[in-house]
Amino acid sequence: MTWIYRYKLRNYVRNSIWLLSVFGMVAGLVSVHCLHWVEVRAGWQSSFDPDAARALFGTLAGAMFTFIVFLASILLLVLQIAGAQLTPRIISVVFRDAVTRFALTLFAFTFTFTLAVLLRIHTTVPTFTAYSSAYLCLLSLGVFLFLIDHVGQSLRPSGALAAVARLGHEVIQSVYPRRLSTQKDTSPAVSRSPTGEPTTTIPNPKDGVLLAFDHDGLVALAQKAECVVELVPQVGDFVAAGSPLFRIFGDKGRPPETALCQSVALGQERTMEQDPAFGFRIIVDIASKGLSPAINDPTTAVLAIDQLHHLLRSVGGRHLEEGLAHDSSGALRLVYRTPDWEDFVRLAVTEIRHFGGTSIQVARRLRAMIENLTEVLPPERTALLRAELTLLHRSAQRFFPELEDQALADESDLQGVGGKHSVGKAMAGDLKSTGAGPKAI
Repeated sequence: MTWIYRYKLRNYVRNSIWLLSVFGMVAGLVSVHCLHWVEVRAGWQSSFDPDAARALFGTLAGAMFTFIVFLASILLLVLQIAGAQLTPRIISVVFRDAVTRFALTLFAFTFTFTLAVLLRIHTTVPTFTAYSSAYLCLLSLGVFLFLIDHVGQSLRPSGALAAVARLGHEVIQSVYPRRLSTQKDTSPAVSRSPTGEPTTTIPNPKDGVLLAFDHDGLVALAQKAECVVELVPQVGDFVAAGSPLFRIFGDKGRPPETALCQSVALGQERTMEQDPAFGFRIIVDIASKGLSPAINDPTTAVLAIDQLHHLLRSVGGRHLEEGLAHDSSGALRLVYRTPDWEDFVRLAVTEIRHFGGTSIQVARRLRAMIENLTEVLPPERTALLRAELTLLHRSAQRFFPELEDQALADESDLQGVGGKHSVGKAMAGDLKSTGAGPKAI
């Protein structure tokens, strides 16, 4: 099986909500069959009245079916609210929610198990399977109550933002594994692109967004052909059919075009698997919608800045000069593009600064974030942050004609409005005293 088929299968299983539920139904039938076989061999029978047992398990089966219908309704409601109130790009995160998937699988398993037990009640009641079904229904009731609380928590903007940020941290650690504080890059500077003109350019066969690529597979193909392969678009870019997808450098050979095209995954919309900037994009979209005149909810934007603050601190403490892959002998084989520090800062700050220019709350929280990052991140990251502080000051002068409002907007506040001032140095001191500075990023 090629990498592209493995990727599609893995991605389908990860985002599918029905697959585990069908597996739970099959597992329920198999479990009842096996347990009933053991009961028959052991001669286990209950003294319960068969008519009463049939009525009981018929009611339990109906209740479990109601749970399944209710959960499906909740899922549709979450999708509507997430798409309308937050951003449509968060729907994939909802489908990956582990609690919802587990609950739906458990309900399907218990419903099928209870129906199978009901069919085996004739003149006697099977003991072990009957008790198992009853306790499974009690467990499902507990999970159902927990699910209500979980859905209520996840519907809040803070819960959705935290879920996106958690996935964003995982992708950042995967794409940028080297930390600035623990590993010093003593190697000489290497060009991010091979020298000379490419010998071959391979076009993209179809339209789509570049979702992911097979890093190790492309290195192996380039090593076998004794060439350098350059992946032209960056993960997350839309690539039109016929646009350059690969450039091949070297006159000794080139990998098969089919094998190269099967080493990249194209789709309809971006995913966070190999795209560290997509988590920033989702959070900024949520903040931008909260700052729109139709919603006018700057507090949601402040919650979004909280998560952007931590993501920027995480990515700012890592080596971002990735994109060059070598084989086991040290020869350059693959060149690809990743977002750099400027990309992340512009993405996290620019749109929120524009859309939230009239909100003192947003301006103060942005300033608190930038000042704190200036204090805790390495010196090579601070120049761009200081430039953003200058732009933030100009925005305050442009949007607030009163000098008192300008002075208020130029103060740092982690809460937006209501917190302490000058938090940048205070937080930096706390981080240094607890050892949570750049080393803990």
